Amino acid sequence: MKRIIFLLLAAFGLIACTSEKEPVDYVNPYMGNISHLLVPTYPTVQLPNSMLRVFPSRGDFTGDRLNGFPLMVTNHRRASGFLVSPRQGAETDMSPVVSHSYDREKILPYYYQVYLDDANIEVAFAPSVQSAVYSFRFENKAAPYLLFCSRNGEIESAGNTVSGYQQIAANTRLYVYAETDEVPVKNGILKEGKPDFAQSSMEGRNAAAVLSFREGTEQVRIRYGISLISVEQAKKNLNRDIQDYQLDEVARKGRDIWNRALSKIKVEGGTEDDKAVFYTSLYRCFERPVCISEDGRYFSAYDGKVHEDNGRPFYTDDWIWDTYRATHPLRIMIDGERQNDIIHSYLLMAEQKGTNWMPTFPEITGDAHCMNSNHGVSMVIDAYRKGLRGFELEKAYLACKAALETKSLIPWVEVPAGELDTFYREKGYFPALKPGEKETVANVHSWEKRQPIAVTLGTAYDQWCLSQIALELGREEEAAYYLQCSRNYRNVFNPETGFFHPKDGDGNFIPDLDYRYSGGLGARDYYDENNGYVYRWDVQHNIGDLVSLIGGNEKFTAALDRMFNEPLGKSKWEFYATLPDHTGNVGQFSMANEPSLHIPYLYNYAGQPWKTQKRIRTLLEQWFRNDPMGVPGDEDGGGMSAFVVFSQLGFYPVTPGSPTYNIGSPQFTEARMDLGNGKLLEIKARNASKENKYIQSARINGKPLDQAWFNHADIAQGGVLEFEMGSVANKSWGIASPPPSAD
Repeated sequence: MKRIIFLLLAAFGLIACTSEKEPVDYVNPYMGNISHLLVPTYPTVQLPNSMLRVFPSRGDFTGDRLNGFPLMVTNHRRASGFLVSPRQGAETDMSPVVSHSYDREKILPYYYQVYLDDANIEVAFAPSVQSAVYSFRFENKAAPYLLFCSRNGEIESAGNTVSGYQQIAANTRLYVYAETDEVPVKNGILKEGKPDFAQSSMEGRNAAAVLSFREGTEQVRIRYGISLISVEQAKKNLNRDIQDYQLDEVARKGRDIWNRALSKIKVEGGTEDDKAVFYTSLYRCFERPVCISEDGRYFSAYDGKVHEDNGRPFYTDDWIWDTYRATHPLRIMIDGERQNDIIHSYLLMAEQKGTNWMPTFPEITGDAHCMNSNHGVSMVIDAYRKGLRGFELEKAYLACKAALETKSLIPWVEVPAGELDTFYREKGYFPALKPGEKETVANVHSWEKRQPIAVTLGTAYDQWCLSQIALELGREEEAAYYLQCSRNYRNVFNPETGFFHPKDGDGNFIPDLDYRYSGGLGARDYYDENNGYVYRWDVQHNIGDLVSLIGGNEKFTAALDRMFNEPLGKSKWEFYATLPDHTGNVGQFSMANEPSLHIPYLYNYAGQPWKTQKRIRTLLEQWFRNDPMGVPGDEDGGGMSAFVVFSQLGFYPVTPGSPTYNIGSPQFTEARMDLGNGKLLEIKARNASKENKYIQSARINGKPLDQAWFNHADIAQGGVLEFEMGSVANKSWGIASPPPSAD
């Protein structure tokens, strides 16, 4: 068996034939699979941005049980209920989901292999775009059988085929069509926990089909297609993608596709672990959103209809609150055509919903509308300012404006604007409840609360983005209005403390506030998931004004220093019992949550860029490692991984919507980014190493660079960034001028 496995792996390149690694060889899907506290990463097997995704169905990576084998992941954290489970012996083990003990697991972006050590079954898997192949090899001599379970839907078995659907939301179904290479000797359905070979179909909860094969069958292979449109379309998708059962060929094609995607950025220098962290992070940036166009059509959960895509792929499944900060800016640089299609898709969603509200958390099942704010507007202006023109800016403006004006700003609900929104427009901040005051606004989520500081700061940024779109469209009056609104963060700034401080409806600051842990669970009464120390810096569009509010460069950098060194103030278990998302702590800074990602770069705005260089390198080394605990918090489908990619390259988009990048500390001696159409950005960091993290001097396109930022226009047609690195900070470099801000 070991020899067979070795030959199989070698056949399609899973064992390198040379000592030179390709980008995909550095990807470690297990990185971060054990969570520090909340949700871990998942070792997803798929092609880049493709609809068919699979990861092992298990409770936690630390366990040793697999609950069957999923045919599809419909959400980046949840497998669908459509499973296949291999069994052997008399058809008596008829639980719809069997917990298999497993060993010898191997996961690559394009391939999965595992050995079920209690059942002596070898499993392998390889995906295509909307189809895949499973192989089950049986060591025991007893007759094998397969159980297909749709959990909630309909299933039918005839000959060597299985088809059906799973209801995954009120108007959304996952359809499956599967074929086996071996013809079963009998097939039927599961009825009251027993096989019924007299029936071929069933509908309802835990609908399941049984395929029983002849005794002595050593291997059964399955090829299957999926669809959100119909079983017939699932069959078409299968026959388009995969014509036979050659798993090795599917995996070889997948490997080539991943190498092309990951080769858009090539790095040299650094350690092997540095490269593993880099390419694993880049791989996760291709996980979402996914293209759900099927032969020129797609099903939209936003109106429950099937549409023609008119030659443009339709994308969904994206948590914009997490991904607008770095994942979308990264895609603008290396995959602009796809980014155009993504924005176009989101504008179609806004139309299909009937409200023309730009989506916030578009998923396969519709807009989940989680978290707070409407950061799709950031995605639009950032793409436009950086040269993308594959969407209608006027249409985008109207959808973004509607999301900010006619939809409520209340977190986690999707309802028309109401009294709290009127208050925000009139007073310029979202009001907090007074201590002991009961909630009277019916639409406020009982768990998520008002989150008034998070909403005020997030909406001010969104309104700045909207003002910039209006400016591009020549709507000068509206641009001026929204630019003024973008300063609303000032209305909740407490000059006595230097923090953003919630106000009640009467305009009074909430008394006796502790910026570390006031606000209840997740600080949601006032902030959101993070405390006041993190939200102190949540003015992405106007950092220069924030420097002034806090008191100038020296007080600003001292406040940053204090945050990174401020004790928790409680034992860890007490702190995290209140703020479970606020992990990856460095003082009161949280490396594990997205609102913190830009904070280490803020020293650039106050004349101490060397501290940004030091802090970025320290954070990467402390919190991102090539091991199962190597990600500090919820990764959220590229939200945190893109921060790692940018930071290892040496720059970061602090303000999406502003076509500028802040410089950090490049980790690799050389990097090349393929910007498309033959344009190449080269980054050269001479002498860069673990010790040599400080920039001594820099050049851009051959000209001296003495500021810690650069414009997108400088590299849009390709270019060269050059750094001389050293082990001691050059405190005079990078202080010529701060990065630009709104004011």
